[in-house]
Amino acid sequence: MEKAIQYINDNKQRFLDELFELLRIPSVSADLKFKDDVAKCAESVADHLRRAGADHVEVCQTNGHPIVYGDKIFDPSKPTVLVYGHYDVQPADPLELWHTPPFEPTIRKTDIHPDGAIFARGSCDDKGQMFSHVKAFEAMMKTDSLPCNIKFMIEGEEECGSSNLGPFVKANRDRLKCDVILISDTSIIANDTPSIDCGLRGLSYVEVEVTGPNRDLHSGVYGGAVCNPINILAKMIASMHDENNHITIPGFYDAVQELNEAERAELNKAPFDIEAYKRDLDINDVWGETGYTTIERTGIRPTLDCNGIWGGYIGEGSKTVLPSKAFAKISMRLVPHQSSDKITELFKKHFESIAPKGVKVEVRPHHGGEPVVTPTDSKAYLAASEAMLKTYGKKPIPTRGGGSIPIVALFEKELQVKTVLMGFGLDSDALHSPNEHYGVFNYFKGIETIPYFHHYYSK
Repeated sequence: MEKAIQYINDNKQRFLDELFELLRIPSVSADLKFKDDVAKCAESVADHLRRAGADHVEVCQTNGHPIVYGDKIFDPSKPTVLVYGHYDVQPADPLELWHTPPFEPTIRKTDIHPDGAIFARGSCDDKGQMFSHVKAFEAMMKTDSLPCNIKFMIEGEEECGSSNLGPFVKANRDRLKCDVILISDTSIIANDTPSIDCGLRGLSYVEVEVTGPNRDLHSGVYGGAVCNPINILAKMIASMHDENNHITIPGFYDAVQELNEAERAELNKAPFDIEAYKRDLDINDVWGETGYTTIERTGIRPTLDCNGIWGGYIGEGSKTVLPSKAFAKISMRLVPHQSSDKITELFKKHFESIAPKGVKVEVRPHHGGEPVVTPTDSKAYLAASEAMLKTYGKKPIPTRGGGSIPIVALFEKELQVKTVLMGFGLDSDALHSPNEHYGVFNYFKGIETIPYFHHYYSK
């Protein structure tokens, strides 16, 4: 691996420049006005794979955005690693909150990233992390040090539900056959404290609509006599948590896997500075389900959150209107052994049941995914741990991630293989928020660590 690491060191500026080119493409999968940009980004990823040395590179069309595939199978007797990532990004809105344009990457120093951070939409989630695998692969190929077979599947719909990935995986089981899946779309505890996620929460995402009168009304003439959909929606959402911030949907917790005291104690051994956490977010206190620590609330407990709410007049000045409709987007993070379909069904039934007679409600499911727990004693996990020990100088801590990557459960079901979640970002990197960023240190640390994973896994 020494030659590969030297190659990386010799090409750092180019690797950074090429990432910047990728970040300049606004590959927002959720907004169809960016469809051509998403397609352009897929072609760019494919081109980088070809130049790195991959074979059979293809931009595979789907009913939505393309999936990029490529591989290098040099010895069928060697293990095969399937690398999964995504090239699509979240919308950049609200644009006015960005300090620099979201698709014009810039490097700025921060307290957490004294060596500089790359500010751009998708820098951490997931272009920077995904591209680390492409550059690590290039380094191994150019130095004739690739120790195992590699396949790449880089999709363009992760940020809008991966609705076409399932059919693609089912239709391409033979092409995707592998011994393990490697994903870098998660985080570490800190730059001096590496960690590996061994669990992810699932997701149920819905949009709700509350309709009152058949048109917007004058709030003076009708206010107090007709249901205001915004008021009603706000009350309905607020009622979904009790005084202990426990979710009130009947049956919501029936399948929740409860950890025993020993397991909870082990989870809470991970370094966590509550005061630094509050300072980073500029909040006076944390919030959540009574009886659980912040680590537990974000890793082993299910949640329900309103992600967006709108209705009525929101323009400049005033308009005294009683709106006809109000809307909200709501996500529920799930834990083993909750089912996203079951939770969506329970939510719909409960939401409809608590609506007063003066309004009509509609629940529209968007997308979901299942929670997963990955083994910490597998050959692949131990290889990832050894690789991080080599490059960070510390053995990584197993943690539970609060986010969701629905493909992990799908992989296990369709390909019958486990996943290693070896991420390099930080939770403080403003994922999905204005001013998303990714440390220059983290980008190159990923490129340096990945070849060692393949090395140790192939031994």
